[in-house]
Amino acid sequence: MPEHKDPIKTFNSPDRVAPLAMVVTEGARELGEKIDSHLTRWAAAGGFPKDTFIVESECPRFSSGDGKGIIKSTIRGDDIFLLVDVGNYSCTYNMFGKPNAMSPDDHYQDLKRLIQACSGKAHRLNVIMPILYGGRQHRRNYRESLDCAAALQELQAMGVSNIITFDAHDPRVCNAIPLMGMDNVMPYYQVLKALFHAVPGINTDRDHFMVVSPDEGAMNRNMYYASVLGVDLGMFYKRRDYSRVVNGRNPIVAHEYLGSSVAGKDVFIADDIISSGESVLDIAYALKKQDARNIYAYATYSIFTNGLANFDKAYQEGIIAGVLGSNLTYRSPELRSREWFIEVDVSKYIAYFIASINHDISVSQIIDPHEKIKALLANR
Repeated sequence: MPEHKDPIKTFNSPDRVAPLAMVVTEGARELGEKIDSHLTRWAAAGGFPKDTFIVESECPRFSSGDGKGIIKSTIRGDDIFLLVDVGNYSCTYNMFGKPNAMSPDDHYQDLKRLIQACSGKAHRLNVIMPILYGGRQHRRNYRESLDCAAALQELQAMGVSNIITFDAHDPRVCNAIPLMGMDNVMPYYQVLKALFHAVPGINTDRDHFMVVSPDEGAMNRNMYYASVLGVDLGMFYKRRDYSRVVNGRNPIVAHEYLGSSVAGKDVFIADDIISSGESVLDIAYALKKQDARNIYAYATYSIFTNGLANFDKAYQEGIIAGVLGSNLTYRSPELRSREWFIEVDVSKYIAYFIASINHDISVSQIIDPHEKIKALLANR
């Protein structure tokens, strides 16, 4: 078996690929600064203090809306990690004198502009795109675009060597770039750590706790939680009306539950995204009718496109006990102020990934957190 090296202990060792540098787009500033704080602390502990690994950059706009990318210091020979949040809808720019909210398309274009601004001088380009651009349009039915696959191939053509994403809507999209490095990461340990910290008295034995998958597509992630905790797993089947399309999808007619009784148990539901949140609430109400105790929902990307009012109501009525969401994409101030929202910080996890890739160290131990979760459960 090959020796697993600690990326922190070897952070400033000569065997790194090249000097490390981060290029952070406007929408990912907060997350980028948190990652940078971990990297600079490790560098200082290794005897090589550095103020920041973030290279100053920007993507200014002309009054017509056209933009350009600018890298403001040398990156020649550096191992560049570009961080982008394509889901940050709080960013705006002026177009013909009017503020225009940045869409995922705009963020993706800014990423490409900054890659171009590197001008081929970097040693290697790595893209950290937690929420994949076009990730929800990952497969073709009839005459449709394949946005995510086309974007990945475009980045490969621009010279990107590695892509790191989190909880891809369909990880099989990596088949579009079989010769390029792509890691789809699941923050299982960080989620459980945040849950146990927010609800210290929660009992996760099989008599008091259960994991329920919101649909068949989310079975793998929920199966992992159930297996590592040693509890039962249930599932909801979404019965859809395939004769109609509403807001780009077939509407759900009913949620049918399959599994053992949830009566008297705390229930944990994990999914990749809470968009409108209707499905999560429908499931929570259905579980409450079956006498579930406390219901905790987790989504890697909690975007709440229909607002928070329905979740406020469900929390006040005791339907949901809490909603966990990561800091991998933008969370509005209103969401972060909610008593029922539990934030999952993934910045240190990303910093580990950056340090490992920068030293060509295996990331298998980082991707599989089984031992860390066992230790977390043992220390409760």
